Amino acid sequence: MTPLITLCLLVAAGAALVIQNLLMAKISGSVSTVLIALVMNSAVGLVFLSALLLWRAGPGAVSEIAGAFRPWFVIPGLLGSFFVFASIIGYQQLGAAATISTFIASQLIVGLAWDMARSDDVTIQGIMTAALGAGLLICGVFIIVSRHR
Repeated sequence: MTPLITLCLLVAAGAALVIQNLLMAKISGSVSTVLIALVMNSAVGLVFLSALLLWRAGPGAVSEIAGAFRPWFVIPGLLGSFFVFASIIGYQQLGAAATISTFIASQLIVGLAWDMARSDDVTIQGIMTAALGAGLLICGVFIIVSRHR
């Protein structure tokens, strides 16, 4: 996959996430609890991905899943559910822009820390450049979030 196609995929996924969260916030506003929207989201994803897996790999994929499973494999699903839950609450309470900017800033900070911890080539210039970029992004978050007070 070329870098341009990858970037287009990421842009499309970002747009899809905004639309998904707007719809999930609307659904959760019309039912008794946000958990209903979360369960519906997860159920649709599970059914769709299961059908896609069976279509691509056949019934043997089910035994492969069972054989490869480790208890810690549930952690990404729990983290993903937490992300969707927080997204819905954020969209309802703060709006899309404040929620998205907060997510992006937090992801950038953790991502930078992860990359630096794993890198053998950490320089002062690299740290300062990353800190400046993250600092500017965080300033942007404060500007966007302050509109909602």
